[in-house]
Amino acid sequence: MRSTTAIFSTLLIASLFVYSGCGNGGNGSGAIGTSSAAEKVYVAPGEYDSYYEFFSGGFSGQVTVHGLPSGRLLKIIPVFSVDAETGYGFNEETKPMLMTTYGFIPWDDAHHPKLSQTNGVHDGKFLFINGNNTPRIARIDLRYFETTEIIQIPNSGGCHASPYPTQNTEYLVAATRFSVPTPQEDVPLDQESYKKNFKGTFTFITGGEEPGNMDIAFQILVPGYDYDKTHSGKGVSHGWSFFTSYNVEQANTLKEKNASQYDKDYIAAVNWKKAEEYIKQGKFHEWPSEYYHNYYDEKTQTATATKKKGVKVLIPSECPGIVYYLPTPKSPHGVDVDPTGKFIVGSGKLSADLTVHSFEKMLAAIEAENFDEVIDGIPVLNFDAIHAGTVSSGGLGPLHTEFDGRGHGYTSFFISSEVVKWSLDNFEVVDRIPAYYSIGHLSIPGGGSMKPWENGKYLIAMNKITKDRYLPTGPELAHSAQLYDISGDKMELLLDFPTMGEPHYAQGILASVIKDSQVKFYKLEENEHPHKALNENETRIERNGNEVHIYMTMIRSHFAPDNIEGIKVGDKVYFHVTNLEQDWDVPHGLAVMGARTSEILVMPGQTETLVWEPQAEGVYPFYCTDFCSALHQEMQGYVRVSPKNSNVKIKWSLDDEVHEL
Repeated sequence: MRSTTAIFSTLLIASLFVYSGCGNGGNGSGAIGTSSAAEKVYVAPGEYDSYYEFFSGGFSGQVTVHGLPSGRLLKIIPVFSVDAETGYGFNEETKPMLMTTYGFIPWDDAHHPKLSQTNGVHDGKFLFINGNNTPRIARIDLRYFETTEIIQIPNSGGCHASPYPTQNTEYLVAATRFSVPTPQEDVPLDQESYKKNFKGTFTFITGGEEPGNMDIAFQILVPGYDYDKTHSGKGVSHGWSFFTSYNVEQANTLKEKNASQYDKDYIAAVNWKKAEEYIKQGKFHEWPSEYYHNYYDEKTQTATATKKKGVKVLIPSECPGIVYYLPTPKSPHGVDVDPTGKFIVGSGKLSADLTVHSFEKMLAAIEAENFDEVIDGIPVLNFDAIHAGTVSSGGLGPLHTEFDGRGHGYTSFFISSEVVKWSLDNFEVVDRIPAYYSIGHLSIPGGGSMKPWENGKYLIAMNKITKDRYLPTGPELAHSAQLYDISGDKMELLLDFPTMGEPHYAQGILASVIKDSQVKFYKLEENEHPHKALNENETRIERNGNEVHIYMTMIRSHFAPDNIEGIKVGDKVYFHVTNLEQDWDVPHGLAVMGARTSEILVMPGQTETLVWEPQAEGVYPFYCTDFCSALHQEMQGYVRVSPKNSNVKIKWSLDDEVHEL
């Protein structure tokens, strides 16, 4: 076994070589210098991109949508973060989406967007993404490109290994990145306590197929390692999910050194169909866990936050056959399953090679009980018995692998900053190309499914370092995505484009799969919002103590009402605003001077609510924030605010029509 010092010396030298030797003047195989590259990414004015590519926003808590091959930014979707552009998390309708057992949490670290699947193929219905910090999984409805559901995950610390769906989106799967006392309790932070009290969980969430039904089906309690990435089986391996682990040493401090001592860590193979059998037999423990399920109903256009209690927990020592450990060198990060489901690829980030396990051999080893040891009821399979082959790459820092559907895997190498293409037939490297710089994830549209689109036409590299790729913008630069053409024998770098936040992963889908299913406006007759006003005759103002509810409409180019009196200092004013437009791409905004939230952006046919609490008497303007017509500037109004104890009556008007409460 190599010493930790030797490993890190090698990585440091490699890093210095990469950063000193790569740049715009690096080796020509990665440079853009031909008109053919420009032609391949050119999308003429008025033409559509061939693909939607969904990028995680990392620490922004968002998802961004780019078109491929142009790289153009099409949409920013707020998920785990408040968003001043749309009012998400600010307006009364969406605030419940960010509720947790810790309270209102308006941020998270969004890592892995994953598309829903039917028969192992991306169906274009939903996108799911994890919140790594406060363990959560969110659903984005791709009819609206809006976040419509979030489920919190209890008994977990960190939610990195998620939300990888099974072949028919039967489950979204997740794992503990940071093992914690499970259930939580106050324990010492020392080595003895860590090994005794800290545990991990694998979580299986149902309801991914239909909106509003996400819930925790069951959890599996496992040893207190750090579980890093996931991939669910497909084809022959359907019914299994795979999780990488590091820190099998169970170190509790300075993990960069102490969690890298062993030559091998584990990939956990979970037989979730067997787990379902144990659940039906009642062989589970009911833990009194609390978690939130938040759901945005498109009919009422309002979210609800529901606290749920109780989780079914399976213990491997009591339920034989649900978990096995596959030894994998060294500190494996990514685990990826090829389109056939026959091979499980482990990327040991402190190894120069890729380890490929055979699912068929794994089943044979289980049948023969070819175990090296048993840990907390989990058999450790013999490495040689399950090993299909090794990709000896010559690179450093392998992280993730995707597939082109033509018999090739493509692996990102963080330290040597490159993409390596290799054959699934003989595990030999057939091509490699630089990435600029420090590539993390990579994405082939459809490459994580059973059907990569167009047999792998494009590959996206998501790089951590961007220096010298774009015009400088101070100490921090936008992260870089790079587009490669992988349709031929040799990979070709086509395009750099900046991304938002830190894009950990992305998934792409042919635009034709979802383009025509887009909802272009909300039908007014289907609006079930409890505070809607479907025409100007329904506009009104109601007072209930110090609460004032204004039922307002907006249409090009005025508000109704546009003059409001009788509001007092100390009132809590609710603007319930309905956009009466019934045309595509005609939202209206509402901003009120002094409001301590964002504006709201109301889609055609939709109702949203802005809360305003005036602090001092005066006359306060409000206006439309989204340019909607030639008379957009005229779309405005006033609110008169009187002293707290005044006798000014509620009055509202539009043109010459005056109403009084």
